[in-house]
Amino acid sequence: MRLINFDKPEFNCYDIDMLRKFSYRNFNKLKFRQPFTLRAKGLDQRGINSETTQPFLRKGCPKEDSARAKRMPIWFQALVDIVYPRTCLVCKKQLKAVGDINNLVCAECWGKIKRNTPPFCYRCGRHLEKPARNICPDCVRKQLHFDRAFSPCVYEGVIKELIHAFKYQGKDYLGAVLSRLMVEFIEDYNVPVDLLDLIIPIPLHKTRLREREFNQAGILSNHIAHQFNKKVAHGILRRLRNTQTQTELETEQRLLNVKDSFAVTKSQDIKGKKILLIDDVLTTGATSSEAAYALKNAGANIVFVLTLAN
Repeated sequence: MRLINFDKPEFNCYDIDMLRKFSYRNFNKLKFRQPFTLRAKGLDQRGINSETTQPFLRKGCPKEDSARAKRMPIWFQALVDIVYPRTCLVCKKQLKAVGDINNLVCAECWGKIKRNTPPFCYRCGRHLEKPARNICPDCVRKQLHFDRAFSPCVYEGVIKELIHAFKYQGKDYLGAVLSRLMVEFIEDYNVPVDLLDLIIPIPLHKTRLREREFNQAGILSNHIAHQFNKKVAHGILRRLRNTQTQTELETEQRLLNVKDSFAVTKSQDIKGKKILLIDDVLTTGATSSEAAYALKNAGANIVFVLTLAN
């Protein structure tokens, strides 16, 4: 049996997660000089290369991942784990088999994710500290164009770190893990997904999409749609301007920053429809509200919003 030489110059161990997803048979065919990704050419909001019509061969593809995992010999997986031990993305401690989430997050860190619990504000979906009214003070003062928002988590601590890694560190494979939180919330609190017609992700501007190489809202949407047998309408909602990042702005500035920044490309496809709009985080609600405004102007009947955290 020929041994694998990990010191060969063509082997770049910058992404050992990718190595774990391949069988020993495929391993010898790989060249690691270039990152294993299709770079910013002909991409659409789903992470699809329009020239080849092939999806990204990256860690975010559930079918590819599961198939490769089944083909990987046990001895080869053990060898990789010895040379490059798996560590938690949050605390960086070595992962143990029991309780770990998809070999990415340890059970302790996963348990520290702060969940959003009832009673909820009927507009933004945040937890109500004083449930005398069914709406929070912030929503009383704002005009939001979506009908209702839902979020399984509070945007702090572990979930904030994971979302940051998901969006800004190229870890698109986290979409499968994070979408589980959304699925559990839908099932636990009977969010009426079955009554909705379409799932639409908040789109990125084409410039931002080239930089990031994937749309995190699109990945989450695909997982939610697969779980509940719904259609994802990619491309119906379009971002007109490459707006400034909302995290750097105050509330009033956020509203102005995204004003008139969305347009609907096929209004006939959403006329009279009940829509679930998906994004990663809801803070002031400005982005989701403006997207809902464009959808309702184009004829949508109801627009619900589902985000990972708020």
